[in-house]
Amino acid sequence: MRASIFGKGMDRMSDPAFRLMALIFKLRDTFIRKDKVLDEFGIRPGQHIADYGCGPGSCIRKASGLVGQEGKVYAVDIHELAVEAVRKRIEKENLRNVTALMAANGICPLEDNSIDLIYALDMFHMVANPETFLKELHRISKPDGILFIDNGHQRRDAAREKILASGVWEIAQETPRYMKCRPAP
Repeated sequence: MRASIFGKGMDRMSDPAFRLMALIFKLRDTFIRKDKVLDEFGIRPGQHIADYGCGPGSCIRKASGLVGQEGKVYAVDIHELAVEAVRKRIEKENLRNVTALMAANGICPLEDNSIDLIYALDMFHMVANPETFLKELHRISKPDGILFIDNGHQRRDAAREKILASGVWEIAQETPRYMKCRPAP
């Protein structure tokens, strides 16, 4: 039942499921600092980063502060309600270095080799075509870029297998929380 509501290999969840997820995240974020994981990513002032699969934007305020005024955060999602929620959050919290972007048909509207660091958290299980998805992340990543990705709601070995099968990322480090990947040579 959980998969049919919140997705597994289906890319975009339904509008009601997204609204329910956003409400759950709002409650969660009141008690648990989900964005604390960003402290482990080594995000530096001036970097251009992508919060891929940003959902309602739980991490964008923290990311905005970490990249500073000279940096840029791109909050990317395939769901129009996510992009709308992030745009409202940008306005409300005056996040001048954050831009909400809509990815469609497997394409992100960012330039090739433009992103220093990408994080894709709690969403990988929903990706219907992992190889295409990972190749798109590779396209927007700088040659020395970094991808932080977690399992989502799938086993680590399944997530690892998908990453390695893409042929464009190699896993540089694993923690219980995420995998740190670099572009494959």
